[in-house]
Amino acid sequence: MTIRFRLPLAAALLAAAGIAQATSFTPMDLVTMKRVSDPRIAPNGEQIAYTLRTTDLDGNKGVRQIWLLDRKTGKTRQVTSGTANSDTPRWNADGQLYFLSTRSGSSQVWRLDPSGGEAQAVTSLPLDVGAFGLAPSGDRIALALETFSDCAADLDCSARKLKELAASKETGHRYDRLFVRHWDTWQNGTRSQLFAATLKDGKASLPSWVSRGLDGDVPTKPFGDDTDFAFAPDGRSLVFVLRVAGRTEAWNTNLDLWRAPVDGSAAPENLTPDNLAADFRPLLTPDGRQLVWLAQKRPGFESDRAWIRVRDLKTGVTRDVAPKWDRSPTSIALSSDGRTLYAVADDLGQTPLFAIQLSSGIVRKLTGPGSVSSFSVAEAGVVYAHNRLDAPDDLYLLGWNGSQKRLTQHNADKLNGVALSAYETFTFRGWNDEPVQGYVMKPAGFSPNGRYPIAFLIHGGPQTSMGNDFHYRWNPQVYAGRGYAVVAIDFHGSTGYGQAFTDSISGDWGGKPLVDLQKGLAYALSQYTWLDGSRACALGASYGGYMVNWIEGNWPGAFKCLVNHDGVFDNRSMAYTTEELWFDEWELGGTPYDKPENFEKHNPLNHVAKWTTPMLVIHGGRDFRVPLEQGLGAFTALQRRGIESQFLHFPDENHWVLAPKNSLQWHDTVLGWLDKHLKDSK
Repeated sequence: MTIRFRLPLAAALLAAAGIAQATSFTPMDLVTMKRVSDPRIAPNGEQIAYTLRTTDLDGNKGVRQIWLLDRKTGKTRQVTSGTANSDTPRWNADGQLYFLSTRSGSSQVWRLDPSGGEAQAVTSLPLDVGAFGLAPSGDRIALALETFSDCAADLDCSARKLKELAASKETGHRYDRLFVRHWDTWQNGTRSQLFAATLKDGKASLPSWVSRGLDGDVPTKPFGDDTDFAFAPDGRSLVFVLRVAGRTEAWNTNLDLWRAPVDGSAAPENLTPDNLAADFRPLLTPDGRQLVWLAQKRPGFESDRAWIRVRDLKTGVTRDVAPKWDRSPTSIALSSDGRTLYAVADDLGQTPLFAIQLSSGIVRKLTGPGSVSSFSVAEAGVVYAHNRLDAPDDLYLLGWNGSQKRLTQHNADKLNGVALSAYETFTFRGWNDEPVQGYVMKPAGFSPNGRYPIAFLIHGGPQTSMGNDFHYRWNPQVYAGRGYAVVAIDFHGSTGYGQAFTDSISGDWGGKPLVDLQKGLAYALSQYTWLDGSRACALGASYGGYMVNWIEGNWPGAFKCLVNHDGVFDNRSMAYTTEELWFDEWELGGTPYDKPENFEKHNPLNHVAKWTTPMLVIHGGRDFRVPLEQGLGAFTALQRRGIESQFLHFPDENHWVLAPKNSLQWHDTVLGWLDKHLKDSK
């Protein structure tokens, strides 16, 4: 089955007008694009607030500001400014716009009257506000603050201890349990705790400690946010997500839902003690009678299916919604009447928005090809940010009659005259002759009579999807713009094709996925005669980097070059040095001391004697997920064997490359490596 090429709108308009060939898409285009996110509809439905990130190249950073869109006129305006970040816009019941900003020198909550005037500080706390939420009643605010457990009730105490740590000449820090570091940060003894305050005249009172007595983080780390807690409709209590740390935090996925009064007068109550897997994304229906959330059922498996659960808070009766819908929502929201759940989930290479009736479990897909990255629901409709492989995020409004209207075009000027490449999907018979999906993208300046070198992109995760989305780190358009055809495969283990397909990679990292990659590339070469299989380079990050290391010793002669970003080189040492131990222990079926044979079965380290292909290795010094030594090990093996290789080290980057100038250097190095081996050697 094949979906025919779609000529991007900009290119089609140029062709129709007889205008000269547009310029190719470049890394600078990617890095400097405006990024739309986090839309929120005002209570009256007349305005939409959202965040727009722009790039400050001189400052080597992204800067986020709040914008407003007037639904009647369609006009947009920026309502915050400066070099400090302002983001997370949230409407209060009174129509005031609240947001986080670092304009005062620390992260605090501010508010803005959308009709005009200067922003006013809502909080002036001695600690940074990491996240916040507003009660539907409009009179309370929830605040997440990093505190020391022995003085969390006294915010000044925690602030003093942080200053003392920063000023101390002693740099050693003692630990007696994991985590000692997480994602890209060393632990300093603080925990993110949940507080609540009353709002009066737009000012927050001294906050009360809601998560009192719990050893854990709210929001969860490293990527938790305000979706980790929810107010009851009357504003008197909060439901929040927390994993009790103890001494098992590093190998435990048991996130629970807790409920506590906002004044801190009672200890939090565990609402999900019987589920030893993850419970998350809590929502309360507007009448306060039902709790809706997402739950996994297999402890230790972070990529288990996310089930939709509903509980009657009076009777305690709990049920699964749409149990036969074999998809995993990542974000959810309730309609104003509480009868419909809106959810985003991977689905056959796309990430659409769905509507699920809570009573019947009937599921409807609401959006077409592409990816919904964020959305919000109000009586006026659903506003969502949507992107595709050939289009960055912009805002759209979905009306209750099914109409869809585009609201913004923030990159129209930048993309004017830029040719974004066409793409298509294909399906082939992969491992065990099971259907597997792939993508192919034409290079810039494509001619049907040409033959083009291939950038073979391998996604990470591994339980993610290549997906029809506009990515800011591994964007196929950058390679196409440089004259490369792009091929990518959603191999066994990818999401959006059913949980069994996702499960199939666990314990078989170098098996089924490698077969899929081999068969997928062979199929693409047989179908698209303009692909030059003799000039191909495989590139991947994280699990994709692992697969590059695995290919080096197990798919000889397939590629002219390889690119390994933050990839696993030695399964055993990875298991002892990564921070979230549950991942390796689930994927490889145990610990490296109980099941050493599992860690050696598909270990790239064991095949170094067969390595021959030139490889570029890239690694971040602050990557604690796949530690730096994994990249150094691969580079050392290459150098010791006399294989052409380079090592690019970013001491200030984590598992990703985020600084704009580092991103430009990354792309310049990677594309230069491809040019050398696929073009210069032609």
